[in-house]
Parts: sequence; structure tokens; C-alpha cells
Amino acid sequence: MDPLEPTFQPPVENKEERTWAMACHLAAFSAWFTGFGMIVGPLVVWLIKKDQFPLVDDQGKEALNFNISLAIYGFVAFLLSFVLIGIPILVALGIFWFIEVIIATIRANNGERFRYPLTIRFLK
Repeated sequence: MDPLEPTFQPPVENKEERTWAMACHLAAFSAWFTGFGMIVGPLVVWLIKKDQFPLVDDQGKEALNFNISLAIYGFVAFLLSFVLIGIPILVALGIFWFIEVIIATIRANNGERFRYPLTIRFLK
């Protein structure tokens, strides 16, 4: 059994906790306004509410890990764009990022713990 995968846990019922967990994922969209908000947004929400709500602690770390991983992948794809292969990779990463953040937001709103694919676990 993978120690990073949580065992089955029933969905969280506390609406405020679910809302803040959802905010951890949605805060990544602040990147559209700041350029670097995909990491800073989830970090701020996580730091503010991690001690108060266990779901926020879990999903905040997950959102940070995913967005840091995607930033690294994006940087590598940017470097590869000088040989043209990176351009379609950048487009695919952008679409993948958008879809996964939406899925994670919906799952967090349902009180579920979501695990992003292709994520390097920096924070455990």
C-alpha cells in the first residue's frame, strides 16, 4: 500500500472546512493575474488555515506540490521550446493544469481528499 495515498476516509461534513480546502485549489488561478500566484495563492490559504482544519492541511500541501511540480515541468518545456518541441508540451501542460485544478476543486468541495497525478511530493 502506498503510504502517500490516504486510506479510505469518509467525506468531511464541515462546510467551512470544505470551502477552505476548495480555496486551496482555486487560489492557483490567481496565476492569471499575478503570473506567480499558482504557488503563492495556495501557500497563503494553506498557511492561514492548516492548523484549524485537517482537510485544508492535506489539500493545501497537495495543491502546493502539484503547482510546484507543474512550474518545474513548465520551465523544462520552456527550455525545450527553443527546439520547438516544448511549445506543444507547454500547451498540453496548461490544459492539464486547468482541468486538474477544476477536478480537485470539485472533489474538495465534496469533502474528499484528492491526489493530483504527476506530482512530486515536496511537502508530506
